Amino acid sequence: MSPDLPYTRYLAPDGRSVVELPTWADDFNLLTRLYRQMVLTRLFDQKAVALQRTGRIGTYAPTLGQEAIGVATGSLMQADDVLVPYYRDTAVQLMRGVRMEEILLYWGGDERGSDFVDPRAVRDFPICVPIATQALHACGVATAFKIRGEHRVAVTTCGDGATSKGDFLEALNVAGAWQLPVVFVVNDNQWAISVPRRIQCGAPTLAQKAIGAGIHGEQVDGNDILAVCDRMRQALARARHGKGPVLLECLSYRLGDHTTADDATRYRCAEEVRQAWEEEPVKRLRAFLASQGVWDEGREQALIADCQAEVQRAVEAFEAAGVQPLSSVFEHVYARWPSALGEQRETLEERLVRRQGGECHE
Repeated sequence: MSPDLPYTRYLAPDGRSVVELPTWADDFNLLTRLYRQMVLTRLFDQKAVALQRTGRIGTYAPTLGQEAIGVATGSLMQADDVLVPYYRDTAVQLMRGVRMEEILLYWGGDERGSDFVDPRAVRDFPICVPIATQALHACGVATAFKIRGEHRVAVTTCGDGATSKGDFLEALNVAGAWQLPVVFVVNDNQWAISVPRRIQCGAPTLAQKAIGAGIHGEQVDGNDILAVCDRMRQALARARHGKGPVLLECLSYRLGDHTTADDATRYRCAEEVRQAWEEEPVKRLRAFLASQGVWDEGREQALIADCQAEVQRAVEAFEAAGVQPLSSVFEHVYARWPSALGEQRETLEERLVRRQGGECHE
């Protein structure tokens, strides 16, 4: 018999409230700001995919259909909290002050994409591509907070597939044993590349993995931004005030390919994707706002035009950044520069000079 873990949903797919809403949900200025950020994330996502398809950036991991999770998380973290993200975190990174052009630089293979300019983002970790290793990094950060007696929280994110990795389970174990101020946000988008959720784990929920670690776990409708905000608010408060870590499993759906190197039509059916489009978060919040009389088609078109212009400015800034020097591959590797690496860089720079002078014909 499975444990009775909490599950939270406020809005049905058509935007109707299914239970009494939290008191803050009547702040329509807040909700329209969250909606704008979700739309901006989606339009940026579309542009990034288009840039990859035309060879202007490398492989990219879309966030289509999962915008509510990142926007809710980023809107509630405090400035001195630390985000330890994974590769599908465009939404929360934008909320934390990472610039769109920096995200494009990163996916273009440029180290400057991880050298965040905005002071809000400099405390956060760069994108982590290896699966689940970021969960242990977050526990290290949270351990430092606890030792220092700081009321700060490390927030780390991952997909459903990462919860099957040893790194993730080890992170849960140490977080529970040491009662660390860390929140694990699992974007359960139903597919770990081509492996469906139903065969990844025998437990009815991924949130149950928290039980063995002695920490609090719960599920939330990841397509309902009101629900994600409400439970994320509680999770952060719990961790911040010494009440232990939280595992928040956000149920969503990956509407696009796993990355631009993937073709999801090879392993999932069109009907499943069609049904998922009926559940998606942007349409759900838009329907709710419209039902409250605070949104209409005119506002929608003005918002889209404004966001598209913002995305275009970011693309222009990205393209104006120029090519990163090849010698930069040696940077950000060691805290203390080893002499052997310095010799290698000098050799590379000499070869580049000869090549530019036409002396190298390799």
